[in-house]
Amino acid sequence: MTVGKIVIQQDRCKGCTLCSTVCPQHVIFMAEHDLNARGYHPAQYLDPDHNCTGCAVCAVICPDVCITVYRETPAPKRAKLTEGVLSL
Repeated sequence: MTVGKIVIQQDRCKGCTLCSTVCPQHVIFMAEHDLNARGYHPAQYLDPDHNCTGCAVCAVICPDVCITVYRETPAPKRAKLTEGVLSL
């Protein structure tokens, strides 16, 4: 399974909520009590269970290009040959 992570530049976020509404894993929330330097409630990435897949839908929809997506795809399992028997 692909594991992802995002970084939100909160100082550039204008709190439009687009990213939080399209996230299929529901790991982006709007800060209710925090304000950035521009006076907006920015988006926050909260993913304690590592559910983010790095799909990048949030980054595509962000009008201010505030989101950077990192994605790690695990290497495929390699088959081993043990005494003439192929195993995975």
